[in-house]
Amino acid sequence: MTGNQNAIAGNGVEVEHLGTNNTLVRVTSDGKYLILPVQESNEEAAVNVLVDGRLDKTLSVRLAKSKVDYTVPLNIEKYKGKELLLNVVTSQNRSSVREAKEDACWSNFVVSDTFDVSNREKFRPAYHHTPIYGWMNDPNGMFYKDGVWHLCYQWNPYGSKWQNLSWGHSTSPDLIHWTRMDDAVIEPDGLGLIFSGSSAIDKENSAGFGKDAIVAMYTSAAASQIQSLAWSDDDGMTFNKYPGNPVLTLNSEARDPNMFWNPDTKEWTLVLAHALDHEMLIFTSPDMKEWTLQSRFGRGLGAQDGVWECPDLFELPVEGTDEKKWVLLCNLNPGGPFGGSATQYFIGDFDGKTFVSDTDASGNVPTKWLDFGKDHYATVSFSDAPDGRRTVIGWMSNWQYAPEVPTMQFRSANTLPREIGLFRGADGEIYASSTPSPELEALRDRLTLDVKSKKIGKKPVSFRLPSENDGVCEILADVNPGNAAKVNLELSNSKGEKVDMIYDVNARTLSFDRRESGIVDFSQDFPSVTVSPTFGDGKKISLRIFIDRSSIEVFGNNGRFVMTNLVFPNEPYSALSVKSENGTAKLSDLRIYSIK
Repeated sequence: MTGNQNAIAGNGVEVEHLGTNNTLVRVTSDGKYLILPVQESNEEAAVNVLVDGRLDKTLSVRLAKSKVDYTVPLNIEKYKGKELLLNVVTSQNRSSVREAKEDACWSNFVVSDTFDVSNREKFRPAYHHTPIYGWMNDPNGMFYKDGVWHLCYQWNPYGSKWQNLSWGHSTSPDLIHWTRMDDAVIEPDGLGLIFSGSSAIDKENSAGFGKDAIVAMYTSAAASQIQSLAWSDDDGMTFNKYPGNPVLTLNSEARDPNMFWNPDTKEWTLVLAHALDHEMLIFTSPDMKEWTLQSRFGRGLGAQDGVWECPDLFELPVEGTDEKKWVLLCNLNPGGPFGGSATQYFIGDFDGKTFVSDTDASGNVPTKWLDFGKDHYATVSFSDAPDGRRTVIGWMSNWQYAPEVPTMQFRSANTLPREIGLFRGADGEIYASSTPSPELEALRDRLTLDVKSKKIGKKPVSFRLPSENDGVCEILADVNPGNAAKVNLELSNSKGEKVDMIYDVNARTLSFDRRESGIVDFSQDFPSVTVSPTFGDGKKISLRIFIDRSSIEVFGNNGRFVMTNLVFPNEPYSALSVKSENGTAKLSDLRIYSIK
């Protein structure tokens, strides 16, 4: 580049413009990170990372044109002592090289030993797992080993929009405090982006990667969707890709492999979403490498309006009985009960090869939903959870508006962890319950309100919510409707923003209205009312409500119904008011805890 008048040096880089859409960025100093400037409204550029002249990876980055919204780090520490060059190809039109030079990104590339991850988001949750920066969607490859919960997730480390799909990785001793790894543990390669999948502990070394190796199976997504393996011998801190990938191919779109060891058949079982065919494929294998298709399930059953994704299959006891049943989770988008994404499930029997769903009194396979909110998707369970637990986590958003929610440093959080159980409803059918994981009680700080009994009439009775920690709290309440037709619980702030939850006694439903909850205008699909059956007798209902900075999760009747909804109030909700219609109700055992 010597003598090239197009070359601009500074901040540890040299920039050379080759044309209106092609620029070279050469790293000229050592450091841990090359800081990439991002502008979300700009089009994506292809950033080809060359190391000693060889292509190492290609990133899609919305490099800043007129302003820098935020920055993301490219870890270059491993390239120390080598020639590092970025060949950047942009897609937007420019009239000349002079115009291309004016893009804001070129003067904002920086080599640095640090990257500032200080939170700059008012809506970042206080006690839900989030990526520190970048886009996140489905939870992936979750497992429990030696007292540690491992959560992998779909992650774009180079921007807060969907792209560059990799597996991020976080660990926790208690499902509350999460330690996030700096870099992706499984990155895109020549087979494609790294889509969703699962992990399992290979206790018998059936795959040949070593006893107790963590084996991950994921979808490699490019021109086709194919299934690949990676393994870890250091408890998921690093993964090695199987050189024989892919291990499973089809001539149609299939993704999100979920595998588990079946102790009854002494082999591995795999459930794979045959996405566009609205069915699940069930395979078996002795070694996770050679898979045999055993059966198909789902065509024409349940909700069919969207693609089927992110399956899970497991067995659970039915509450209060000696009976056991199998649960097949099937995430669906679109086609949820209130638009967009949702998690449906089927109850039935599984003989190691074929899943057969139960039917209702009319002989039909009913559609059942795991959560009746708009923001609960891609729900799957941790493998090898202790004490026979079936612990799940979902993605707390909806594909209708996930890229547009009013955050920028990061996008999306996970739901709170939940324990899945089975109960028999009044109609004789078996349903899945979701209760907050027991570890969540450790979040409680001060008991800010404790009301044993309070009559409720048409005049609202108001209670203060804790102000610390931006108003995040947990509310527990028993609602006895008495002779009232409806009971309304309203969360509100001084700006008049509110969430209304209405218990309709005769309909035996609880509704959640967020149309005036705060910022709602970023998507026409966000203002909404969701409604859940209470699976009760039309009398007392018990509620456990978790409020975070941008979400509300309502667990009712010991998890027999759940609603998860995002909210973006301009200031925290500060009051809970309760009133009844056409009669007098009673509020009992109302407790409010601030959150640590």
